[in-house]
Amino acid sequence: MQQVLSFLPDSFAEYEEQKAILEASRAIFEIRSVCETRVRGRTFCVFTASIGSTDPLAPAIGFFGGIHGLERIGSQLVLDYMRSLIGRLEWDELLVRQLQSVRLIFVPIVNPGGMWAATRANPNGVDLMRNGPQDADEHVPWLAGGQRLGAWLPWYRGRRGAPMEAEAVALLQVVENELAARPFSVALDCHSGYGWRDSIWFPYARTRRAMPHLAEMYALKTMFERAHPHHGYMFEPQSHQYLLHGDLWDCAYDRRPPSSIFLPMTLELGSWLWIKKNPRQIFSRQGMFNPVKAHRTERVLRRHANLLDFLTRAAYSSQRWLPQGAVRQQLLQHAFDLWYGPQRV
Repeated sequence: MQQVLSFLPDSFAEYEEQKAILEASRAIFEIRSVCETRVRGRTFCVFTASIGSTDPLAPAIGFFGGIHGLERIGSQLVLDYMRSLIGRLEWDELLVRQLQSVRLIFVPIVNPGGMWAATRANPNGVDLMRNGPQDADEHVPWLAGGQRLGAWLPWYRGRRGAPMEAEAVALLQVVENELAARPFSVALDCHSGYGWRDSIWFPYARTRRAMPHLAEMYALKTMFERAHPHHGYMFEPQSHQYLLHGDLWDCAYDRRPPSSIFLPMTLELGSWLWIKKNPRQIFSRQGMFNPVKAHRTERVLRRHANLLDFLTRAAYSSQRWLPQGAVRQQLLQHAFDLWYGPQRV
């Protein structure tokens, strides 16, 4: 581990911060390198850090960031939550007890090569969130829905029939081994993108059909709204915005064991909010996807901490709220009325 975490010249801030957190918490986290990526002679590792129950049947939650290299704020949010947990473990007895019954898995920077190069895609020019093997059921937006013309255009899926990118394979393996194999698990993937508000998206992105665990997702949404009534998120299926090919979370969800409940979500931070406050950001590639001012970055990290903490608690207490029988059928009807009712036709 010492050799793996040794200093890499010409690194970048989030990678160095991740390395510092892992170095300081080797006695707390179980740390693994699940993938390596090379860019211009430099090698970066994709790390996972796990903490909590070692029972394979315990509920689990995974926090992911940096799938798109330009979206640094997602990685910063995951790293900030890791730092918070480390600090709380020194005094928070309730957290210590909670971690005896739930597993937390962190992958703060899925695409370190892209983040070093300040590109959305990985070093091979592939958009990892379009790299899954599945095609959408219907028409997708030109380019943005995933294209195979070439890496010289954005949203490149990769060559048809080629193996998936190493980073995408690593993410799917982490989900398969650490999350979806359990009776209950949750994943939150932190992104930023165009929009006037923050959104929480869930499968599907490839089809307008409802996911099999729509009732469970609705129950989670309802609990969050009751706990944080002024949260401000738009909570909806990804397909309400647009369809796309190759979404990794669609792929991971469809590969789950039939008996498992796996609820993957994508947090999309609305970057237009930051551009509105500082219009000059639109002339910067970084500024289009991340808050530039330090005080705005700090505000974003504070604002979303409640969501990450809520999801951790919800995973821990899943047996208390997962709907069953008639209650589940009632929630399923409410979910269909909200997300797939006549107004959506």
